[in-house]
Amino acid sequence: MQQISEFVVNNLMLFAALAVVLVLLIKAELDNQANKGLLLSPSMAIRLMNNNSDALVLDLRTAADYKKGHIKGSKSAPLNELSGSVNSFSSYKDKPVLVYCNSGNTATRALNILKKAGFEQVNNLEGGVAAWREANMPLVKK
Repeated sequence: MQQISEFVVNNLMLFAALAVVLVLLIKAELDNQANKGLLLSPSMAIRLMNNNSDALVLDLRTAADYKKGHIKGSKSAPLNELSGSVNSFSSYKDKPVLVYCNSGNTATRALNILKKAGFEQVNNLEGGVAAWREANMPLVKK
């Protein structure tokens, strides 16, 4: 034990740097987890939509992808236009919101935009449309 304490004292700068790196890693991971929102599997997303008829479902893919097939009841809100159109969804700030994209990665950026705009209950479809299809859930083209 004495050798360890002696080593730490002799390499104090090294251990201070290690502590700083550990704190930064923990902070980065906590920020990442906080910005993901609640990840919902396709079955949990259906439960959310069925139990909350006033839930907002946003498709963050391009308009062309939306036309090829989307979750029933969803609204097209491409990510590159979301910042400008977020005010049109302001009546949903206190209601459940489900966002999805192709794979679930783009939705994380949308979560940040919606949370900054004051939306309280933002959820992310884990795996996006790919997971939705894999779970044999229907997509509509209307």
